[in-house]
Amino acid sequence: MSAVAEPSVLQSVSVRPELLDAVQKSVSNAMVMCGLKVRCTGVSSVPTQQTGIVTGMIGVHGKVTGFATVNMAERFAVRAVEGLLGDEHGKLTSMVVDGAGEITNIIVGGIKSSLAKTEFGFSHITVPSVLVGQNVTIAYARGLNFATVSFELDDPEAVRLEERMMHVSLSLLTL
Repeated sequence: MSAVAEPSVLQSVSVRPELLDAVQKSVSNAMVMCGLKVRCTGVSSVPTQQTGIVTGMIGVHGKVTGFATVNMAERFAVRAVEGLLGDEHGKLTSMVVDGAGEITNIIVGGIKSSLAKTEFGFSHITVPSVLVGQNVTIAYARGLNFATVSFELDDPEAVRLEERMMHVSLSLLTL
């Protein structure tokens, strides 16, 4: 169960390879904990429209400062939290929102470990915050090292692509 980008995807982007690798490894490990399979569907070095309605955010501090976001479709969040907790919720509940914060924490913790010995290392992370709502727009400052990696959940029952999507973004300022 791994999320690996296709070589053609990697050749066409200017995302720093260590950022891409850290996100992919961390998401793959987190989704295994949730009992889910995902695949990388895109990589961007500029902010992209993120369609999910559940967004976990964590601030990071160390050699860099910035934040990480994990944006999930409602269906994706429910399935991931159900897999992580072993409970059935079926819809967005306060437990799913709390669980989305924990999944964000797991993903960012994995990224932290992967980047520890790079120029993008950070030693501190904040408590996760979770935003719930449609059409949430996050504005990013210029000059940041930015990466968004998109993943699709292997969920044949999901009718629309948007229901299967998760986007992990890093916006980091080197100090």
